[in-house]
Amino acid sequence: MSQDAIAQILAYYRDLGIKDIYRRTPTVLPSASQPAAKPALPPPPPQPTPQSLPTPQSLSAPQSLQSRGREGAVLLPPELPTMAPANDTLEKIIADIGDCRRCRLCEARNKIVFGSGNPNTKIVFVGEGPGEDEDIQGLPFVGRAGQLLTAMIDNTAKKEGIPITRADVYICNVVKCRPPKNRTPEPDEMEICGQFLFRQLLAIKPKAICALGSTAAKALLGTKDGVMKLRGKWHKWRDIPVMVTYHPSYLLRPYNQNAKRESWEDLKKVLHFVYN
Repeated sequence: MSQDAIAQILAYYRDLGIKDIYRRTPTVLPSASQPAAKPALPPPPPQPTPQSLPTPQSLSAPQSLQSRGREGAVLLPPELPTMAPANDTLEKIIADIGDCRRCRLCEARNKIVFGSGNPNTKIVFVGEGPGEDEDIQGLPFVGRAGQLLTAMIDNTAKKEGIPITRADVYICNVVKCRPPKNRTPEPDEMEICGQFLFRQLLAIKPKAICALGSTAAKALLGTKDGVMKLRGKWHKWRDIPVMVTYHPSYLLRPYNQNAKRESWEDLKKVLHFVYN
């Protein structure tokens, strides 16, 4: 496995919130000048030991991928799973999700809400999770917050002379099942569903991502900062620019007039970046 491939995998693990990895004791192969030893009784299986997850930058030389033991023996690097299936598609991801029972959110859901829109889009909007209307219809952002999001996309694009509507973008959520009483998803729920969100983004390969609200921002950026601190500035998920803004449900509250104006400014910035 190449150095770049391992670096990508480690970055993927960090995005999922995994702090440690485990590996077996490396297999030692005899060198050409050293005859293979006669087989002996197998020792007890070694116990895996935790180690801190290295950063991709720490993999600066081939020596970090394989090292030489005594008398020229080669230590093989640990085998790591691939970051995502080769030639991944939204259809394959839906098939892999199936009738998902991986976390407690399945217990009260009506429908899995995968995502909707143009799979060849240049921009993906990521929200928190389905609400009541979304759970019934199986589509994201179809309730009051979704109607506001549609108006924001359509009206901003029209006003700025950008010939798109909501149908031209792709919209999904961090978690695919409605949390009970619309509560915030728990970290383990976000981690389990996050693998499918990341595969969606890797399959679509948008030019930019718009994170709607703090839950989406935390899932994509791995930060504890709130929307007010993150919004209006560009961030990155892998090599894809990310703009954070308020969730439409927050904008529906009557006392958030300033947030509405700021959200429209954020959206204008995203649309001009993507389509100009």
